[in-house]
Amino acid sequence: MLKEFKDFIMTGNVIDLAVAVILAGAVGMVVSGFVSDIMMPIIGHFAGGVDFADMKVVLSEAVVAADGTVEKPENAVMYGKWVNAIINLIIVGFVLFMIVKSYAKVRKKKEEAPAPDPGPSEKDILMEIRDELRKK
Repeated sequence: MLKEFKDFIMTGNVIDLAVAVILAGAVGMVVSGFVSDIMMPIIGHFAGGVDFADMKVVLSEAVVAADGTVEKPENAVMYGKWVNAIINLIIVGFVLFMIVKSYAKVRKKKEEAPAPDPGPSEKDILMEIRDELRKK
């Protein structure tokens, strides 16, 4: 059973999948950083200086003691983080769309390359031999 597992793990598909998962995690971190650190400040600027991550609906205010310690934390719906996640999803979807579209274009060009002429078929050669033999 251990040998079967080793054979399974060492197949190309499993290794390719592992590489893809690791690469997807790294790309996800890059895209998240791009959205939160570059795109959201720009979008917030054009939306009137709003920081979406701080947008919330407070359901109950925090209760603070006289000495400044929080007795009961604020209860709020943080919909701004959800807006950030949606924008992140749209950007990731667009990037993936562009990658797939580019891949399809490259693949189509490869497929459109004309195949080399295979030469005469076996039937054509036999017909030529027959015709030559009839001439003699």
